[in-house]
Amino acid sequence: MSSEKRTQDDKVKYMITEPIPRLICKMAVPTIISMLVSTFYNMVDTIFVGKLNTQSTGAVGVAFSVMALLQAIGFFFGHGSGNYISRAMGAREYDRAERMAATGFCSSLAAGVVIAVLGVLFVSPISVFLGSTPTILPYTNAYLRIIFIGAPFILGSFVLNNQMRFQGNASSAMVGIVIGAVLNIVLDPVLIFTCKLGIAGAAIATVISQAVSFFILLLMNIKRAAIKVSIKNVSFKGYYYGQMFRGGIPSLCRQGIGSVATICLNTAAGNYGGAMADAAIAAMGVVSRITMFANSALIGFGQGFQPVCGTNYGAGKYGRVREAFWFCVKVGTLALVGIAIIGFISAEPLIQIFRDDADVVKIGSLAIRFQFIVMPTLAWTILCNMLLQTIGLAFKASIVASARQGLFFIPLIFLLPAFMGLLGVQMCQMWADICAFILAVPMCIGVLNVLKQKDSLQ
Repeated sequence: MSSEKRTQDDKVKYMITEPIPRLICKMAVPTIISMLVSTFYNMVDTIFVGKLNTQSTGAVGVAFSVMALLQAIGFFFGHGSGNYISRAMGAREYDRAERMAATGFCSSLAAGVVIAVLGVLFVSPISVFLGSTPTILPYTNAYLRIIFIGAPFILGSFVLNNQMRFQGNASSAMVGIVIGAVLNIVLDPVLIFTCKLGIAGAAIATVISQAVSFFILLLMNIKRAAIKVSIKNVSFKGYYYGQMFRGGIPSLCRQGIGSVATICLNTAAGNYGGAMADAAIAAMGVVSRITMFANSALIGFGQGFQPVCGTNYGAGKYGRVREAFWFCVKVGTLALVGIAIIGFISAEPLIQIFRDDADVVKIGSLAIRFQFIVMPTLAWTILCNMLLQTIGLAFKASIVASARQGLFFIPLIFLLPAFMGLLGVQMCQMWADICAFILAVPMCIGVLNVLKQKDSLQ
């Protein structure tokens, strides 16, 4: 047996025999750190840009939908290939795992180049479509033009990170993300203020940090991954793209529809005219950043669950899959209760960190309190989506993934403001989260019961 195959077998044995709580925590700690740090440096852009003016803060909020869309495409390739890799490793089909790794990575780079070209060419109409007001438009253009140039690095780093994570190499994946994030935090004030580049400096800092992360993750993959990326293993067979689609479409739905929801939110917030419109867009952009940071710990915890789930499901260890899910739901719910209490009490100071403007604080603090009230329900909704996606139930996973921001948020963002004005904009996400939770509970219970039956037959 070759040393490479022995390493792969040892990794699988560890994933299917280690006690679940210890295994989940070991997998989750690096991914939680990665998510928190990654989300934090997205917040840092908003914090430093908020020192410039309300229009710049609004522009970053508008551009957030593009970042969400890039993340969606990166997760499509990364989760699509990574889910398959974890199941293939569990079934000890290492050759197929290697072909999927190369195919997913190279496809993401090609997609990034296409996005970069089209984005730079059509940046102004894209900014208008995203909800920029005339006063915000120049700032959005300056920011997005640079972000689009970095699209290949952004997508590639997402894919490498997720492929390594699904193999159980979360610590190695964390290194690339954290180094890039720290670099971004250092570069932001230098480029924005010292070099006097303004909002363009924030975008340049983001692209540089993403490029550095990309090359570090590529090096980590070559040196430490059990399943390595190699161009010679790229396959254009429909089977691999079909499996990638099956595993990645829920992430594309979740993140992509989230991008559309942000556009709708900016449009709804911008309907109040003049300075109030800019304040509303800025406030809701800040709220999105803060809640994304609060949710990132749960998502990181869930990402520790996914390789455990995929490998054990591929190995037929259905009881361990159920045990891992319930452990994560209990811990995640408890953690979100604590975060929600702290966030609800500290709403105004949280908004002021980003933009100390009376209108922005007033609008944002009420909106974020509504979201903190229902935040604990996200533990079930998000982990349900991750379970369904990882075991290959693409249709059900896509429904749950699109529920919060698609099935419920988008209709509500048009309906509630029509009857309640700005209050409807502020309450929209809360009601969307409640509806998504109600949908996810019976859907996930049914799947857990099927896993229980399969386990009893073994």
